[in-house]
Amino acid sequence: MLLVMLLAIDVSAESASWPRVALWAALAGLLLVILVPVRVSAGAGWLATRGVLGVHVVRTDRLVSVRWADGVAQRMVLRDADGGRVELDPKVLVANPALWRLLDADARACVAHGTLLCGTTALRQLGDRIDRETARTVFRVSGLE
Repeated sequence: MLLVMLLAIDVSAESASWPRVALWAALAGLLLVILVPVRVSAGAGWLATRGVLGVHVVRTDRLVSVRWADGVAQRMVLRDADGGRVELDPKVLVANPALWRLLDADARACVAHGTLLCGTTALRQLGDRIDRETARTVFRVSGLE
């Protein structure tokens, strides 16, 4: 939609050219990649993210590493024994406790089996954050806040 609007403005101003069309297309594509949210889905033993750039799947029942990614936006990076890698915003897990429970149960099983070698601290930090947010929500709903 943005690309169509930019091209329409360019055509109406009679300044359209192929380099400008390419520039507007690149700008619209960049905004699409940045602004379209990633969709997260999960089931027993797996977690998947689907975005503009493709689908990434990780086996949560075979996790080997969970860590925080460095950068401007806080991201959690999950890796499995098969080489699968998923980056997701922890706010997704905070907003969806059922999704967190699936991931947490599989991560605990990986710790028990000895496959999750790196990341128990990151999972504990996220679990504490989710517990705090859940408690705040309960207090807010019950009028005790």
